[in-house]
Amino acid sequence: MSAHNKTRKLNLPCMIVAIGLALPAAFGVALAAEERSAGEIIKALKPERLTRGLTTSPADAARNAEETKFVNSLRNRQTRSLTTAEREQITSIAKKRPSVDLEVNFDYNSDHIGSKGSPQVTALGEALSSSDLKGGTFIFAGYTDAKGGETYNQGLSERRAEAVKRFLSEKYGIDTSNLVTVGYGKTQLKNPAGPFTAENRRVQVINASDK
Repeated sequence: MSAHNKTRKLNLPCMIVAIGLALPAAFGVALAAEERSAGEIIKALKPERLTRGLTTSPADAARNAEETKFVNSLRNRQTRSLTTAEREQITSIAKKRPSVDLEVNFDYNSDHIGSKGSPQVTALGEALSSSDLKGGTFIFAGYTDAKGGETYNQGLSERRAEAVKRFLSEKYGIDTSNLVTVGYGKTQLKNPAGPFTAENRRVQVINASDK
């Protein structure tokens, strides 16, 4: 990676976590979808520090400012109110940012976080409330596998992303205005060759902080 690209990446720290979604739990950029510890999540999402000598061009600075403005416009928005264009813009931003895929095992056809999914969401809560990540703005992008219809899976991905958001707010006191949710249904399979596999069922979390 060039110093130029690294600089652009650091000017708008934006982390994404994908947490399992679909019928029984793609978009990963950094790590494969599997259970991760809080320390591993922090390491994957913590923005790298700028080093002396790295600079950014006016064009990159302007683009980063526009991305920050866009992310801020999503605060307190209902997930289902996001347009297709807005979801595509989130996808574009996410591709440039640190990310980690986490499988959160929901019951089949459910958006309830049960005993199987709780450990991974708990690790996420510990990570996001740590001194390294606390106070950041995060986007939760939900995905399902290919089983079922598009409309149904779209709604399911949104509800599961919202379930993670509620858990983090209720259990860890994370300000919901700092947590943005978006659903992609089955439109972005992580493993197209295995459309029904668990790795496709996830929620991606993006740290969209501008600090």
